[in-house]
Amino acid sequence: MNFRIYNTLTRQKEIFKPLREGEAGIYTCGPTVYHYAHIGNMRSYIAEDGLVRALRFHGFKVKRVMNITDVGHLVSDADTGEDKMEQGARREGKTAWEIAKFYTEAFMKDYKSLNCLMPDVLCPATDYIKEMIELGRALETKGFTYRISDGIYFDTSKLPDYGKLAGKAHVEGIKEGARVEFNAEKRNPADFAVWKFSAPEEKRQMEWDSPWGKGFPGWHMECSAMAMKHLGETIDIHCGGEDHVAVHHTNEIAQSEGATGKTFSNYWMHVRFLIMGDSGKMSKSSGDFLTTSTLPEKGYDPLAYRYYCLLTHYRKQLEFSWEGVEAAARGLDGLRALASKVKEEAGTAPHSLDREAAYYKAFGDALADDVNLPAALAVLWETLKDNAIPAPSRLAFALAAEEVTALDLFRAPAQEELPRDLAALITERETARKNKDWKKSDELRKALSDRGVLIEDTPKGTKWKLARG
Repeated sequence: MNFRIYNTLTRQKEIFKPLREGEAGIYTCGPTVYHYAHIGNMRSYIAEDGLVRALRFHGFKVKRVMNITDVGHLVSDADTGEDKMEQGARREGKTAWEIAKFYTEAFMKDYKSLNCLMPDVLCPATDYIKEMIELGRALETKGFTYRISDGIYFDTSKLPDYGKLAGKAHVEGIKEGARVEFNAEKRNPADFAVWKFSAPEEKRQMEWDSPWGKGFPGWHMECSAMAMKHLGETIDIHCGGEDHVAVHHTNEIAQSEGATGKTFSNYWMHVRFLIMGDSGKMSKSSGDFLTTSTLPEKGYDPLAYRYYCLLTHYRKQLEFSWEGVEAAARGLDGLRALASKVKEEAGTAPHSLDREAAYYKAFGDALADDVNLPAALAVLWETLKDNAIPAPSRLAFALAAEEVTALDLFRAPAQEELPRDLAALITERETARKNKDWKKSDELRKALSDRGVLIEDTPKGTKWKLARG
């Protein structure tokens, strides 16, 4: 089966042809650990996790590398302003190293709560200064760099196809004061830092000696150095959020291909933004953002958010709302109940996966079509509900689908506890129903609902759950 990927570089779906048969090397841009990752960031990681799982479903051996940016990411895309790590340290009265450690651990906790697979290689930028300096020296030797007062810069005019990822017209249209701030010393507005010098009047917490002087690497350098260190000078797939296309990934291509003379990445995959209604893209710089830990505080399983993201294709913008999360939570509850019902029906009968079955092929086809997880989920729902398929076969399929969706389909719901007075109201209502006192039963249902307890009457008795929010 041909696995197709939408390649940002060519702006079309292409059959995935890996460098090594049956293998896939993937580099994904990780967090800048000066603050908590917000749920918009996490949408990208969920989508990238889906890619890894989809490739493995189709038999690929995947090696995934992800960076942790703990130095060099300045507040401006134009390599100006304060390092975000120094900014975080000042904000919280800690060292930059303490900030990096704390927010890396916070990120990994959130990442794991969403059932995202750990990368095969996790790279803190500060562990790869040597490799970044070596990359800078290679660029210098080939004549791609020049020196100005605040650092060593890449001369974008030296690379004929600079900007091919975002589109030449976009790069030529960059205006001073927009994505790139004015710097009179730069030869071209789009030129970017390879190495930044420490300012003479300040002592940075994170700085290193280099052939050019004491300082720190430009933000873009880390991803090129790490990707090539672990995956080779040409890699299969590079992933990230759509905000990286115009500057960060464009510059990664420039410095990598300038240094090696080879294609840096054969496929580029980008995840669209999660937006907050009229306020637009969620942003840490605004201070108004939601984190994964907000979900359980509101009464939601973090995997309800994973399900919410999987319902929309990664190349479509996703608008966040709590109503949407509530609907996703109910949907996930329903899917889990259906999976548990199938497991109960299957009992102890042996179950084996039928890879020739139409539903299995439809599921695989969806994944192979640019990781179409919404379509794959639809196949899962339809298959679990199809009583014409023997329960053991549906169970085997659900277990295989779980390896891709990672929604904990067979997890038993957590047992909630009610205050004694509310439990008494439920008991009183059950008595009223037994006595066929429907008026009192309805009054008690409303009283419970007013206090956040939702009632469901089933053939097996009364069920209840706490309202979320």
